[in-house]
Amino acid sequence: MSRGLSGLLRSHSVLYLLIACLVCTVVVLLNKDECVGGGDGAIGAVPLLSRKTQDYEPARPEAGSIGKVSSRDAETELDENAPLIFIGGHPRSGTTLMRAMLDAHPDVRCGEETRVIPRILGLRANWKRNKKESARLEEAGIDDYVINSAVKAFLLEVIAKHGKSAPRLCNKDPFTIKSATYLSELFPKSKFVFMIRDGRATVHSIITRKVTITGFDLTSYRQCLEKWNQAVLTMYQECYKVGSDRCFPMYYEQLVLHPEAQLRELLAFLDLPWNSSVLHHSDFVGSEISLSKVERSSDQVIKPVNTDALSKWVKYIPEDVKRDMADIAPMLKELGYDPHANPPKYGEADAFVAKNTHLIHEKADYYDERASRLGLARVTEKPLIPT
Repeated sequence: MSRGLSGLLRSHSVLYLLIACLVCTVVVLLNKDECVGGGDGAIGAVPLLSRKTQDYEPARPEAGSIGKVSSRDAETELDENAPLIFIGGHPRSGTTLMRAMLDAHPDVRCGEETRVIPRILGLRANWKRNKKESARLEEAGIDDYVINSAVKAFLLEVIAKHGKSAPRLCNKDPFTIKSATYLSELFPKSKFVFMIRDGRATVHSIITRKVTITGFDLTSYRQCLEKWNQAVLTMYQECYKVGSDRCFPMYYEQLVLHPEAQLRELLAFLDLPWNSSVLHHSDFVGSEISLSKVERSSDQVIKPVNTDALSKWVKYIPEDVKRDMADIAPMLKELGYDPHANPPKYGEADAFVAKNTHLIHEKADYYDERASRLGLARVTEKPLIPT
């Protein structure tokens, strides 16, 4: 039997194994809104990430070629050479806004979070880290060739069939960016958008909107900032390793202050033509753009891009945490934020963003009603009061 046919048959067996393991894992994870998936990056210092990071050519895995996967409506066929777009970043860093903006582009379909993709990647990473488990798999003939082929087939099935077809398909699952180097090897023409946001704002949003993430104590700004720092460092390293030609760091603050300039640069990076619809994502919600009723950001992205969320956190960070911020979250400085600025100076908003912000304040009742019509629960933010 040829290596290709043998690999294909074995990959289908492993795909079933992956699904079985996932079902077992979901029993534990069902009560969690987010799960910190396993990444391949090691913790350690890296140079400052920018849009001009050094080029890096990842080693290619020994995964065999797989057959084409059709979209649900059979209009699009994908294989490992599809130019997929992966949007990732820490939860509450603007990943939903980013995917809604790209979903407004006529050539792109992202859709809701799958949640299953980072968990499959986490399972695979855990198998690789566990020497005993790896040895058992090898003894069973389930080597990297088989695992990689199965994971690749599973991811393509999910990405292709969980939404409508489009010339460019996109996946938005925040923690997938922790596996960017592995994904870049599986899909050599894929590109990544790494959403970055001030960790203080991210943590404040996690706490006030009660976003449960494995290991995060939602009663402690200090502990959540430490966890944010660790997770973002891993993502940062993954983006750096993939290289500036494959991974685009997008700062949330600059995206909402200067959306046209930022999106023009991003679309050029993704080899997509400019289309002004990306500046008006909220106009397409409910028609071209579907939103999940369970994602914690859905009630926010029904509004046009605005600056409301930039500095909500400022008066709620406890004094002792402010004092120790540089030590608690050194990634703030690494990413270009001033850990001691309260509030920081992010910049002045473009005129149309300032107009949008004024408009959503004037029409607050309208947006509440719109959320209700779409079946989206409006999340009531409950900040911790500093003692």
